[in-house]
Amino acid sequence: MFNNNKILVVIPARGGSKGIPRKNIRLLNHNPLISYPINIAKSSEYVDDIVVTTDDSEIALLSEKFGASVIMRSEELSGDDVPIDPVVYDAMVKKEKQAFDEYDLVVTLQPTSPLLEPSTLDAAIEKFEDFAIDSVLSVVDDRHLSWGYDEKNQRYFPNYIERKNRQYLPKDFRETGALLITRRNFVHEDSRLGTNLDLIEVSRQESVDIDNFEDWWIAENYLQKKKVAIVVNAYDEIGTGHVHRCLSIASKLVFHDVLFLMDEQHQLGIDIVDSYNYPFEIYDGEDDLIKILRKHSPQIVVNDIMDTSREYVTQLKEDGYFVVNFEDIGVGAEVADVVFDALYEHDMSEKNVFTGYKYYILDDEFYFQPQKVITPQVENVLIAFGGTDPNNFTETVIDSILATSYDGRINVILGVGYDGLEKLIDKYESNQSVQIYRNVSDVSEFMFKADLIFTSAGRTMYEVCSLGVPTICICKDERELTHVFANETNGFINMGLSTDIEKQEIIDQFISLVNDYELRLEMNQKMLSIDLKDGFENIWAVIRGEYRKFELKGQKHENIQ
Repeated sequence: MFNNNKILVVIPARGGSKGIPRKNIRLLNHNPLISYPINIAKSSEYVDDIVVTTDDSEIALLSEKFGASVIMRSEELSGDDVPIDPVVYDAMVKKEKQAFDEYDLVVTLQPTSPLLEPSTLDAAIEKFEDFAIDSVLSVVDDRHLSWGYDEKNQRYFPNYIERKNRQYLPKDFRETGALLITRRNFVHEDSRLGTNLDLIEVSRQESVDIDNFEDWWIAENYLQKKKVAIVVNAYDEIGTGHVHRCLSIASKLVFHDVLFLMDEQHQLGIDIVDSYNYPFEIYDGEDDLIKILRKHSPQIVVNDIMDTSREYVTQLKEDGYFVVNFEDIGVGAEVADVVFDALYEHDMSEKNVFTGYKYYILDDEFYFQPQKVITPQVENVLIAFGGTDPNNFTETVIDSILATSYDGRINVILGVGYDGLEKLIDKYESNQSVQIYRNVSDVSEFMFKADLIFTSAGRTMYEVCSLGVPTICICKDERELTHVFANETNGFINMGLSTDIEKQEIIDQFISLVNDYELRLEMNQKMLSIDLKDGFENIWAVIRGEYRKFELKGQKHENIQ
């Protein structure tokens, strides 16, 4: 009841729907469609009674199971051409006879609008605090450049004065059909509208009206939408690989709400995410991060921060989140729901850890590059040792190549953590063969144009493999020795740990590979035999499966798509 107004919700639900047969009892995200308006009304602060008017015994049975009373309508009110007005009037009158009372407000809720929020229903009811209001309808802002047609003159004409971007057009409201509320004395067999109308604007999501299977698909995706919080950072010591992986993930989560959470101490990562226009919040320490997560209540928390503590991940679990970690070398990995590590950092026996190249997510730009065609001549060499190069092997490799008879181009891409940029530029400024780049946005183009690449055993090895470019791999540190993907079977020449390699060994290996066209062709074919373009799909398949197990434990009650 609202302001002493007794409120009845009427839900019309005919059995003979044509667009989607048996629509009202079909399962939409595991619940019959008829259950949605019933649950919306039940969740309202103000609704007194709920009645479903139907001609179908199965709809009637389900409606009662979900908590509504039922009015069986006559055959005369069950035809395809019967408007809703007499159906609602009939249900209201019969319900009043049963209750021996009259209602003050009559609400029509449609099963075909399952995404309406109970808060929207209550906000619409609250509009009747103004006694001058007779009826309230739900609408959505549907402004667009529209055209009409003049039948008499057989010509089209614009329904606007000036062409503008949509957001600058005047608001243009379209009825959604989700709800219509009217004072009792305006509900008749031929109308449910009073003389003084008000509108309540709903979101695009709430405006979905299921009329066909395409609408059904849209509604189901909305219902299965999850809130995903991504905790990730980028700074000189670790580079930008983590944040770019998470951006690739976010770009594929088109049916979910993604929020990035960034440490305020690492401006590099914040700037990158901001440049991609994803929503983000910054946090100051772990306690603040936990506080922000509780404010947003995501279903899934993704951590791509390399080293999590048991205390941190345990707290996330206690707060009810499904926890997904990437490349986690901390003990927090032991209690996360899922850990992915394409770089083989973990013992394969750990049940929650999924390792291997099939869980590597390529940056989006690599999906559109063609495969490398190997030519007899090596005319373009790329040197790219990633975010940091503490032993300055970039310079060692440049000097090694220049010590040979090679006279082609040498492109050098430096990571954000490379120390000594000015010194390196000064050293090779007079050598036109050496071109030095930093903050490259189209690294895949550099890789594709290269005939041979020098890189470390980090994420770059997967990127070059996806293109099929012959590569000499040099491990920057002992940790990279555990990244076993860069091996002969997969088409790489791995020279091992950088500090154990002499300059002459690099010279000899480079000359050998440049002069061996057949070997480079073989390396190319081995690389291209590995499918690296399904990483996200493989990861999401695991998450879906593990999330179902998570649900069965009683922690959540939704499915994930």
